[in-house]
Amino acid sequence: MRHSKILSVGLLAVSALALSACAGRGGGTNERETQYVARDVETLYNSAKARMDRGDLTVAAALFDEVERQHPYSPWARRAQLMSAFAYYASRNYNQSIQSATRFISIHPGNRDAPYAYYLIAMCYYEQISDVTRDQAITLQAQRAMNEIIRRYPRSEYAADARIKLDLVNDHLAGKEMEIGRFYERSGHWLAAQYRFREVVETYQTTSHTPEALYRLTETSLALGLPVEAQRYAAVLGANYPGSEWYQKAFDLMQEHAPAVATAG
Repeated sequence: MRHSKILSVGLLAVSALALSACAGRGGGTNERETQYVARDVETLYNSAKARMDRGDLTVAAALFDEVERQHPYSPWARRAQLMSAFAYYASRNYNQSIQSATRFISIHPGNRDAPYAYYLIAMCYYEQISDVTRDQAITLQAQRAMNEIIRRYPRSEYAADARIKLDLVNDHLAGKEMEIGRFYERSGHWLAAQYRFREVVETYQTTSHTPEALYRLTETSLALGLPVEAQRYAAVLGANYPGSEWYQKAFDLMQEHAPAVATAG
């Protein structure tokens, strides 16, 4: 998701709380600004906000952190924690963003902005999802984080967006299973391949990979000498995806390698 959308969805609500008295001094341009200098909370917060508005996200995050360090019991500290988490996210420092958002949740679990903190954590994982040829540990973390938002705040706008992204996450995980399954199939490890293809059909059945998975199960069942089982998978494929290219391939395969079973079916 684009950073502007993240900001509009969550932090505008936070900014609305960011004090009506924004008459404090804006941030300077000196690189020493993030060094420890005792400052009143309003000046420090507005300095961080000014940096964020100018797109200087790294300095903004450090200054928001400084708000909490210098004024830990101020209402500004709570706002600064979440603003810091967003600034780190926007600068693609995802680990630090997760730490900041997690800290916010641990200190303020019932706060009205807690749903947004959970959402930021999920988005940090989501933004790091890698190609299916690589390890998918981050994708699984994104899946868990999205499900956590849906579980905790099912009627929120964050849950609505999480459901959309969860479909994409599951499609990605199914793609990984397919990639591994195809590798096993090319290597002649039929049972190992079937395990992966069944995982797609059983766990990720609403994804775009299900038709191919059913075809591959038909294919590997024939390779294992199980024409009846192959016919079963082909029948499920035909019932659910009758117009797909994968069903046509499965039909042709059954006619070629198990015509008697196909005719009987």
